[in-house]
Amino acid sequence: MTDFNKRIFVAGHRGMVGSAIVRQLTDKGYTNILMRTHAELDLTDQAQVRRFFAEEKPQEVYVAAAKVGGIHANNTYPAEFIYSNLMVEANVVHESWRTGVARLLFLGSSCIYPRLAAQPMSEDALLTGKLEPTNEPYAIAKIAGIKLCESYNRQYGCDFRSVMPTNLYGPGDNYHPENSHVMPAMLRRFHDAKVSEAESVVIWGTGSPKREFLYVDDMAAACVHVMDLPRERYAEHTTVTTSHLNVGTGEDLSILELAHLVAEVVGYQGKIRCDTSKPDGTPRKLLDVSRIHQLGWRAQVTLREGIQRAYEDFCSEQLVAT
Repeated sequence: MTDFNKRIFVAGHRGMVGSAIVRQLTDKGYTNILMRTHAELDLTDQAQVRRFFAEEKPQEVYVAAAKVGGIHANNTYPAEFIYSNLMVEANVVHESWRTGVARLLFLGSSCIYPRLAAQPMSEDALLTGKLEPTNEPYAIAKIAGIKLCESYNRQYGCDFRSVMPTNLYGPGDNYHPENSHVMPAMLRRFHDAKVSEAESVVIWGTGSPKREFLYVDDMAAACVHVMDLPRERYAEHTTVTTSHLNVGTGEDLSILELAHLVAEVVGYQGKIRCDTSKPDGTPRKLLDVSRIHQLGWRAQVTLREGIQRAYEDFCSEQLVAT
């Protein structure tokens, strides 16, 4: 029988993924969701995290708090990316063990896999090759998070799980013109071009790299699905040293194809140009999602539908800002 009153801590509830997890939990009927802003609880501060866990005693924890960004942000702030993410996950995982949290879910990223990993990338590809240099500090922090969970499971018998999402987008995304990921950056760029009636829009790189995209509410549904699986069922599809699950659609498209799709949704009719002086990043990042499919979860929102929803969110944010 499901306990809808159990104490669930969503770390990073104001972020795109964290807020989607809160929506998903609320829709399912959970009523005791613990949330703290950064001002109320700095997750990089061990003393604050220890005090919070000791006082609130959560039974389940979703680690959705992270410092994230696109190629430009990762290249510009590597120290911030590796430090912040390492500290958050170390503090939250350790205090979850200390206070007897029954179950924890750590959210990683598909950038954990080698730059030239065989496609689609299976969970077994982890640590089999060199990472993409442009986001290596972030990726190393996320790999450390997976290994933290595995290590606490092995040594202490914890039930700490990990999911590796593909590129996420949707309501609550960061639309900063320089520090955002490719999807929100494109939405903003094409919207601004439509409003200003610009003749062309420039996208970074050659446009040939292929990417997979997952709507954030699909990701949230996957998180809750994985968290709610019986321990034995989760263990059937993972191993002691490959304990994470990929989460994605299993389909990808080129950056140039994405640009044309975003332009179509936004209603921009000008030209699209590629700036080949800018980095492409990893050539392809497609996840093998067969394991999570076997566990009963599949993405529901199509890419076009998701982009339309994301654009509506962006427009509403623009109205609030003005």
